[in-house]
Amino acid sequence: MALPLVGLFFFRLYENQLIRQTEAELIAQGAVLAAIYAQDVREAGIPFGKLGVPMPPSGSDAESRSDEADTSYRPIEPTLDLASDNVLPTRPAAVAANADPAFAAIGARLSGLLTQTQKTTLAGFRLLDPRGVVIAGREEVGLSLGGVGEVRAALSGRYASALRLRIPEEPAPPLYSVSRGTKVRVFVAMPVAVDDKVAGVVYLSRTPNNIVKHLYGERGKVTLAAIAILGGTLLIGLVFLRTVSRPIYGLIERTRRIAAGDRTAMRPLDHHGTREMAALSTAFLDMAEKLQARSDSIQTFATHVSHELKSPLTAMQGAAELLRDSGSTMDEAERRRFSNNIVTDAGRLNLLVRRLLDLARAENLAPSGDTTSIGAALALLPAENRLTASVEAGGDIGLSISGENAAIVLANLIDNSARHGATAVSLSATSADGKATIFVSDDGAGISPSNRAKIFEPFFTTRRESGGTGMGLGIVLALLKAHDGTIRLVDSERGTRFEITLPVA
Repeated sequence: MALPLVGLFFFRLYENQLIRQTEAELIAQGAVLAAIYAQDVREAGIPFGKLGVPMPPSGSDAESRSDEADTSYRPIEPTLDLASDNVLPTRPAAVAANADPAFAAIGARLSGLLTQTQKTTLAGFRLLDPRGVVIAGREEVGLSLGGVGEVRAALSGRYASALRLRIPEEPAPPLYSVSRGTKVRVFVAMPVAVDDKVAGVVYLSRTPNNIVKHLYGERGKVTLAAIAILGGTLLIGLVFLRTVSRPIYGLIERTRRIAAGDRTAMRPLDHHGTREMAALSTAFLDMAEKLQARSDSIQTFATHVSHELKSPLTAMQGAAELLRDSGSTMDEAERRRFSNNIVTDAGRLNLLVRRLLDLARAENLAPSGDTTSIGAALALLPAENRLTASVEAGGDIGLSISGENAAIVLANLIDNSARHGATAVSLSATSADGKATIFVSDDGAGISPSNRAKIFEPFFTTRRESGGTGMGLGIVLALLKAHDGTIRLVDSERGTRFEITLPVA
């Protein structure tokens, strides 16, 4: 996107440089003619009273002085700017006037010099007397140009230049219409000083070189530049293909393989190209691994659920069939035993469904932003049918979890402790670096080394005969993960000890 803008800027800058070059050339030619004209005026002995206005004080302008007695340097720098200067209308026509015979004689002597110079430089030359009357030039001799703006400034002793619309002698080719410089002509008016008074004006004009024609003259260099730009563009395309397109196509191919069930495709790309592409690839693979893990978890979960539901359903079906087929011959005690089995298995199914709902709710929980503490969470637990839980330290540390969810976590841990023979539970908390660490310890039988790695797996329980579902610690883990927390089993000399981390409120 920047290349066309840079090209346009270069085009305008180069075109303006041609304007400045034309003005500089006219200044150089005008300075020579002004020196010759001043010498002729001095040799002709023209009275001081016929000269024009006094020249402005030195330093007020950048005017040129052709007086040989003045040896100080006063360079005139080109000032025209095609971008900011207004392009004036075509130059006004000269008006009738009478030239002073003394100045007219000087103009007649210099006419041949101006004609020969114009044939070489293609510039237009006019010599004007102190009143602005043309005394030398191919045309308009004897007419006055004193009303032209730049001439009027020169007659007052100041150098002046202007851009004016030109009247072309023939229509410009269509290609030249892109250049603003083809429609203007540079005019330069330079005062001639004799004895610190204006003795006349050298008025020059020329059409600047056309940029298109100039570029055509430099077509060899332009062709090399075009080849360089083309090569640079191809290089940019190659780099883009290498660093962006190729990794994208590789990621698309990996996506198709992963969608088809190819687990070997879940590995980093051989070539990332850019840091952003590497980050995108890492995020994508991380998402794919999590989705695969979720799929495996759902498959395992479905297997466990079907197994857990199948056992009580089978028992209920067998008891119901026995009651149906042997109801008339079965005594009251047997009928009551089978009826109690059906009620017990139905209760187990009801508990299992509730625990499944609790686990699903915990895994899909969004943090509410509420806060609590250990002491506040324990206060929400019912006092009956639970072990005594004491807070040894850090009971007032704020935790980034709602009181209800914190109470569910503690209730499941305390319930597990009670079912494994514990008589008391102790809690302590500390905080550091924005994290709170909570230890939950009991004096129960503890967990055997062979079961330590399985306790957080859904449906794993050592109390299935007594009604355990194996989802209590799974619910705890899901709730803590939803609040950016963790839980792990730590070594303890006696009983069971869990370490929980949660963000500090």
